[in-house]
Amino acid sequence: MVKKIKNILVTGAVGQIGSELTMALRERYGAENVVATGRSTEPSRMLRESGPFYFIDVTERASLDVVIKKHHIDTIFHMAAILSAVGEKNPQLCWNVNMNGTLNVLHAAMDFDMTRVIIPSSIAAFGPETPRIMTPQETILKPRTMYGVTKVAGELLCDYYVSRFGVDVRGLRYPGIISAETLPGGGTTDYAVEIYYKAVEKGSYTCFVREDTSLPMMYMPDCLKATMDLAEADFSKLVHHSDFNVGALSFTAGDLTKSIQKHLPDFTARYEPDFRQGIADTWPASIDDSAAREEWGWQPEWDLEEMTKDMLEKLSTRHKEGRLYGEQ
Repeated sequence: MVKKIKNILVTGAVGQIGSELTMALRERYGAENVVATGRSTEPSRMLRESGPFYFIDVTERASLDVVIKKHHIDTIFHMAAILSAVGEKNPQLCWNVNMNGTLNVLHAAMDFDMTRVIIPSSIAAFGPETPRIMTPQETILKPRTMYGVTKVAGELLCDYYVSRFGVDVRGLRYPGIISAETLPGGGTTDYAVEIYYKAVEKGSYTCFVREDTSLPMMYMPDCLKATMDLAEADFSKLVHHSDFNVGALSFTAGDLTKSIQKHLPDFTARYEPDFRQGIADTWPASIDDSAAREEWGWQPEWDLEEMTKDMLEKLSTRHKEGRLYGEQ
């Protein structure tokens, strides 16, 4: 029998995925049963007013425990992390937040006998020796970024807590996530979000990867679906735990430009690769997610054309209302 999720804590709830995941969880489990937390960035009005919110530091165990005890937390969605591009600028901060924060969450889950913990990984766990086309579930993990190093170490650490201490820990290797609601937070795939905003705002965009750069991507509705589907899956049917490949979309930066031009014919894009190109070149072009499909029924719902249409409609409406970048 699948254990019931009752009281949820979301770390990193002000981030790109965390902010939308928190709202989706509140809709499903009840607003007062989902506690959002962040380190320093002010949450949106909607996030703060829709349910409990606290500022905590995941690298400080005491601040985590206070909220867990007060709200009788039984499930943690640990979304707090320093992403790839930011992590390369400050590797020590990346290690501290991503590893010590994860370790604190795992210890808390064990100490408080929690129902389960969801700790995402990333395609950054892969490296240049990894097969780039239909990257297998079981493959070489030799990343070239500190973010990737922490994700590989995190996967191993989570699986250790499953086998050694019986903690129910689950995780997905997120591809690039594209959202019409929340701006990205310093990742290598940020161009796939920024391009839509600039297409609506200026009609042009300077892309920091080559036109032929192909990476796995996912629209936010599918990201939320995958995260919650895995969280609610029957643990006894999972062969893997903390490292599920999840695929949805794979396209080049040029494909993305052409998709936008179908709706905005005058849109133009230039390609001026920077240091993030080197990171992108070590990541997969497409993903084999057959394990996720077999073990917990993963099935994406959005393709590139549907996503582009939806993104441009939402962003165009906000732009006309003078709030393209939301409360920011």
